[in-house]
Amino acid sequence: MTEKHLAVKTPVVMTIAGSDSGGGAGIAADLKTFAALGVHGTCAITSVTAQNTTGVLETFDLAPEAVASQIEAVCSDMEVRWAKTGMLASSEIIREVAKEVRKHGLFLVVDPVMAAEAGGDLLRKEALSVLTEELLPFCRVTTPNASEAGALAGIAVKTSEDAERAARKIADLGVEAVIVTGGHLDATDLLYEAASDTFTRVRGTFVKGGTHGSGCTYSAALTAFLATGESLEGAARKAKEFVKQAILKSRPAGRGVSPVNQLGVILEKKERYLVLRELKEAVSILEDSPDFPELIPEVGCNLAMAIPEADNYQDVAAVEGRIVRKRGRTVPVGCVDFGASRHVAGIILSALRYKPEIKAAINVRYSEKVLAASREMKLGISFFDRAEEPENTGTMDWGTAEAIRKYGGVPKIIYDKSGSGKEPMIYLLGAGAVEVATLAVELAEKIR
Repeated sequence: MTEKHLAVKTPVVMTIAGSDSGGGAGIAADLKTFAALGVHGTCAITSVTAQNTTGVLETFDLAPEAVASQIEAVCSDMEVRWAKTGMLASSEIIREVAKEVRKHGLFLVVDPVMAAEAGGDLLRKEALSVLTEELLPFCRVTTPNASEAGALAGIAVKTSEDAERAARKIADLGVEAVIVTGGHLDATDLLYEAASDTFTRVRGTFVKGGTHGSGCTYSAALTAFLATGESLEGAARKAKEFVKQAILKSRPAGRGVSPVNQLGVILEKKERYLVLRELKEAVSILEDSPDFPELIPEVGCNLAMAIPEADNYQDVAAVEGRIVRKRGRTVPVGCVDFGASRHVAGIILSALRYKPEIKAAINVRYSEKVLAASREMKLGISFFDRAEEPENTGTMDWGTAEAIRKYGGVPKIIYDKSGSGKEPMIYLLGAGAVEVATLAVELAEKIR
């Protein structure tokens, strides 16, 4: 058999929606979501919008036959089972899409987009009845927010009880399942399955972050999970969590509502892998040095490195159980992992608030020789005195900030003579674990 025949098929899904020139919603959001969730995304563009984070400025609808041609091109070549719709601006486009859905037997998720998150109408008022009469009866799931559910059902949706009534009314149109998303109510999504007449609440919490494209991303994620075999409830829960993480990982991109970041979690996982790999390399540098053991303090030392934009100890990796000196050799007690250090990690978390490039540090034995060698190498040096530490502060957080204040920036070397029953210490700071480990070995060689 050929390599092509041996390959595992990736589910192919389709989005039938408008484009967003700002890259935050519509086709852009859908395709990023599909890619992040491991399905092959295809598209049929219904409208081109002149849009940014502040709203929709203009829309240009494609000819209905152009929309149908795109769907036909994909479905005649690829095995598409699941598709989703977004912006369907006109009655003519809706009718054409409904015809293609029936023709190709697509399992459809309808996101009844009526307005953009940042502002701007995306569905003509006269097209609403066509949507409810000619497309919804052929969809498996529809995902309206509270406002959209109210428009589809003809009632105001302001409470969870209103959402239940609206869901039943929408299901009466022929829809198999309705998910009233809770972003405009209490963060709880309401899933209604018509066949069993059952409601399931998918609870959530409001989180801080950009929400532009969140509705598109939710319906696209739901489609992707359904295409990979998830149950409806399972897909709804996973899609909600995916959107939550995309909001948390959002980054400002303009002057308006920031777009969600569908790839944020994946990129963070990549950074965590890279940090662990570099830490292992850096520990090997210390182990291979015959001189470094002389710099290991009595309490042991640790080498730590943070992911970009780290904000807590779980974002900083270090050696479990520290690094100790045993029979004249450098011995890491455990493996490298995140959350393994609070002491050295505290220095990094404090330093990167002043200089984000500083992501690694190591503590070594205090020695005047090390400080002299550091001065000879023209390394920036500063210090803090534990006796000056205010009450109710973290020593490493305060001490690092104090040393940075005295130096007027982030130095390469920070030392603490202690005197409070603690072993005096020197800390080396740098952009990466390998840089810091190499510097530690170089200092050890200079003072031998």
